[in-house]
Amino acid sequence: KLQLFICLIVAYTNVFDLTLNYRKTYEYKYEGQVKFGSGKPNRAESGARIKCNIKIFGESPQVFILQVSEVTFAELNGISGKCDFIQRPRLSQRLAAQLAKPFKFEHINGHVRQIQAAPDVTETTVNIVRGMLSFFHATVKTSPTVYELEEAGIHGVCQSNYATEINKQTNNMNITQVVDIDNCRIKAAMQKGTAHAVLDKETKQRGESMISTMQYLYTIQPTEEGGMVKSAYGLEQQHFSPFNVKRGSFRMEAKKEMVLIRVSEGGKPPNVGQLQNRGDLVYKIVNSDANIPLVMQDRTQPKAKDHKNRIKKETTENTLKVYQLLRMLQDRDLDEMWVELSKNNEHRRFFLDMVAEINDDRVLKFLQKRFQAKDVTANEAAQTLLIAMNHLQPRPELVEKAKEIMNMEFIKSHPRLWPLAVFSFGSLVYKHCAYHSPCPQAAVQPLLDLANEGLRNRNETKMFIALRALGNAGHPGSIKTIINFLPGVAANPVDVSCRVQSAAMQALRLTARRDPHNVQEIAMKVFLQKNCAPETSMMAIMVMFNTKPSAALVSTLTAHLERQKDIHLASFAYSYLENIARSKTPDNHIMSTYCSLAVKSLAAKFGRLSYNSRSFQMDMFDDDFLMGASASFNLLGGPTSVLPTEIITQTKYFSIGRIKRLMEFGIRAETIKQLFGPSIPGFKGDFSFSDFQAIYNVLKNWESLPNDKPIISAYSRMSGQELFFVNIKKDLLDPSAPKGTPVWAAIEQLERGLSWHWTKPLLTIEVRLLQATTLGLPVEIAKYYQTLTGITINAKAAINPPQAQHLVDLMNADISLESEGVVGFTKDFWFFHGINTELFQCGTEMKSKAPVELPWKFSAKLNVGNRVFELDIPACKNEFELISFSSNLFAVSRNIANLQSPKRTPMIPDEFNPQQPTPNNWCPKANMCAKSSMYGVGVCVDYEIRTQYYNSEYPLYSIMGFTHAAIRVVPGIPEATKPVEKIRFEINGKPASHPLTIRHLYETMRTIAEVFEDFCNVTCASPLPATPQPVVSIKAIAMSGNQNLEGFDVTLYNPSVGDTLKAQMIVSHVGDAANWKMLVLQPQCKPYKISVMAAAQSSAPKPTLERRFKILITFSTNFLEMFFVLMDFIHSRMERYIPGMALLSGFNQTCESNANQEVSASIVCASSDSIDVTIKLPKYTVSRRAVPLPFTSTSFRVENTERNEQA
Repeated sequence: KLQLFICLIVAYTNVFDLTLNYRKTYEYKYEGQVKFGSGKPNRAESGARIKCNIKIFGESPQVFILQVSEVTFAELNGISGKCDFIQRPRLSQRLAAQLAKPFKFEHINGHVRQIQAAPDVTETTVNIVRGMLSFFHATVKTSPTVYELEEAGIHGVCQSNYATEINKQTNNMNITQVVDIDNCRIKAAMQKGTAHAVLDKETKQRGESMISTMQYLYTIQPTEEGGMVKSAYGLEQQHFSPFNVKRGSFRMEAKKEMVLIRVSEGGKPPNVGQLQNRGDLVYKIVNSDANIPLVMQDRTQPKAKDHKNRIKKETTENTLKVYQLLRMLQDRDLDEMWVELSKNNEHRRFFLDMVAEINDDRVLKFLQKRFQAKDVTANEAAQTLLIAMNHLQPRPELVEKAKEIMNMEFIKSHPRLWPLAVFSFGSLVYKHCAYHSPCPQAAVQPLLDLANEGLRNRNETKMFIALRALGNAGHPGSIKTIINFLPGVAANPVDVSCRVQSAAMQALRLTARRDPHNVQEIAMKVFLQKNCAPETSMMAIMVMFNTKPSAALVSTLTAHLERQKDIHLASFAYSYLENIARSKTPDNHIMSTYCSLAVKSLAAKFGRLSYNSRSFQMDMFDDDFLMGASASFNLLGGPTSVLPTEIITQTKYFSIGRIKRLMEFGIRAETIKQLFGPSIPGFKGDFSFSDFQAIYNVLKNWESLPNDKPIISAYSRMSGQELFFVNIKKDLLDPSAPKGTPVWAAIEQLERGLSWHWTKPLLTIEVRLLQATTLGLPVEIAKYYQTLTGITINAKAAINPPQAQHLVDLMNADISLESEGVVGFTKDFWFFHGINTELFQCGTEMKSKAPVELPWKFSAKLNVGNRVFELDIPACKNEFELISFSSNLFAVSRNIANLQSPKRTPMIPDEFNPQQPTPNNWCPKANMCAKSSMYGVGVCVDYEIRTQYYNSEYPLYSIMGFTHAAIRVVPGIPEATKPVEKIRFEINGKPASHPLTIRHLYETMRTIAEVFEDFCNVTCASPLPATPQPVVSIKAIAMSGNQNLEGFDVTLYNPSVGDTLKAQMIVSHVGDAANWKMLVLQPQCKPYKISVMAAAQSSAPKPTLERRFKILITFSTNFLEMFFVLMDFIHSRMERYIPGMALLSGFNQTCESNANQEVSASIVCASSDSIDVTIKLPKYTVSRRAVPLPFTSTSFRVENTERNEQA
């Protein structure tokens, strides 16, 4: 009896297992649909729907055949609640032809195993079938009623949570299954373009940009064989935002439903024919390179001639489409296009720029043919190879192919091309390692061999290039080779130059994230080396903090710094720790605590140091945007030279859990350090004439520098990858350089006349994320960002006397230059979130465009020896747009059967009436112009916004609608009797026995802002005092022919001998109607205090105060009207938000009646790293104490104190 009871229990437990009876035929009705939108009313949405009938026949107990019939496809596009799905018969027929073919699958223990389909059935169709079959794939248990397990499904291998309940009335089981599709161990997804945007755990913890949920509901009917699916429902929701998803999101809702129609006995299965194994139920990524969201659009191809004279902004986005179209071509197609286009320089250059984006073996084969045939120049090869290698797919076979190109004779024969090829190969290895872990040693072996070869042969050039390329690669396997170049680390140290040591230390910068423990150990050893160059030790500190050191390691570093004798190294290390202690970015959140303790420990000893070895950093991060940025400026030097050995600037960008290095520039002083010792004789530090004379005296020894070694070197990096490295030798900057040098060649070309046009398309960003949906359709998030730059220059120069033989001879020559041209670029940003297949697309699409264009025409005259500069600019005759930005968000639908009839609906409807605002609608529009009748030119600002504001959608609402803003330059309104033909700018410098210092200029110019206020308080005009000798005069005059019309003259006068802080400046109105002057005095020993005197011209009657005030207003309006109008507009709209914004920023508010129509701010330095801020507005005052600074003010305060004491 006990055994029978156990058998009954076991039988009852298994009765609900999903089972198909191979002797029966099952018929289901299936519907799947997906929608994309924002979830708010009165906004556009798009979607797609597939309906069909499903029949399942049995072939054997575990093998079944699925057949689909009555397929209909429909699209949705329009305003939510006001539109419905519209059937697309042509695409329905195309889809039905694929789905009508039988599919075979295994069904074992309630799980779908292998799927088979005809060879001509596309993977997209098989994926749709996977979406249908996923309803027959579940793990059913009756005990316990709540359970979880990891299982394979259409989204990958993910964790599933089940809850079961038996309906006592029907005896059916209701099952709820929730799948954690965000954290699948093996995810059916593919990501491209993010290798250089490193995932950061701390940054990720600040918020998510995407959250997805997946829920299934089953009704299982018990049968003799097991559980039969009577009905099933699936709902998948995805919330995505380019910012923090909790502050609003774009939404995808995919749902599917299957209902049992009938079950019949027997039934002859269809003839299946030859089938191929297509894998299990997990979604398979379709060839993503051939299936680009941009391809299924208008395929108007851009022509190079469209941008021949200037960038045609209307067609620049077509360049994005051509990139994708080129990826569909075969090798022979590219060769044929080259033969056709290479004969025209414009077409040739454009084609090479475009073909570099093919990003697979076809571009490498194409370049290999070009290099073998030598039918491209070294310059063309460099530009194309740089883009091609850095944008290449990181596949193993492509890495091997790239090795061949790097070692080609054509590459090695050009001294500037070979380093670029080696650097680019290192970048390819880095990307390869980002997607293949562990990264094979073979990938980086060519660079290791090059480094070892250079070391054996004592070839510094090879060592240097190899180390910098290894720095690009960031391969952990390169550490053993790199340490051979570092002092005190290798078992058998080798004596190499400081230049090579620095390159070796920098080579660990990217490896620091991949192997932090080993890099920390190396960096600490280098830092502790007594015989190491100070700049190498400083570089070790920078690399060490890339590894995110522990509290123990930071404490160890602090302890050694307390005993550090090298004051330059201590100064740099302390300032670097100080930067991290103040940092607000998430990646430094934990380290900032460690560094704060270190700074407190070291402050007494190093807190007031101010040497030329320092680090400065500013950063910010916003949790709502999930975005941030940081910028650092590092001076690395030592006691042997007043010049820093290296100057490095770095910028980073933080976005949605990732950190991307943006631009990095570095300059290293090489042999030029030989001229400058620890100090410069006669250099005081106030940048007076005597200071420049002291520097000039040092540079007189220029000829003593070696000719075969660089005086300085420089590099640039983007996304952490070194792109260029240049050595600058003496002859390039030598003022006594004779004719025949590159500088002279450029001058001679200008004398002959220069006509040059250059166009450059560049795909800066291509990021794609593809994921499976429950429907078996891929949801994609794609971002493309490209720039099309164009420059057209026509110029001709004349030099008198023409017999100049050296550059220094030009100092006393009359130089004239006439030039006309245009420089501009257009940036296109394209974003897509939706379903993307080769059959159809639906989703949300944003297009942004930002064109910039600056035309010019001028004639200039210059004589450096006489300190004269003259510039003539023709008056503005035609309006042109200087800069603009436009953006709009759309709900889009496209399908391959109706390619010429895509549907695109603005997310925020165009037709809502701005004059009748409704809740949440925001539609400001403005046009403001300021025109100068004096100069005949004006500036206009236009903008228009159409969006909807919801508090829950901040900051997402800012990109949710239409935005357009532009700045236009327009002709002014000249007086009829005085048409302006040109505007002349003149600068005349006069020699003086006691010249002004830069400090005089600074202290005088900063007072100009106070002139207008004090001028209005002048009660009477006083005769101007006798003025001392003028130093510099600046004029801006409107002219008609050679006749001066009207303008302004600003003259700066020399202080009297002995008056170290006294300077004067006169601003004069010039022209027939001129009747005022303004004098600005810099009184002695009273820094920043000014006196103002005004006087009428002797030929005009003495104006009253009201007349003077009117003149001042007229004067101000010509230049500042636009500014005041804009500020008034901004103030009127922002004033209401200031109290709330101040409260959110930690400010206190008090209601006080302050001066009307005035805003004043008081900023007081409260400590070395904080300030007290008080802002007074007409109706209230806001204040905050101890506002933290992004930098320390100690060094500045000390420096100013010293200078004031000297004064």
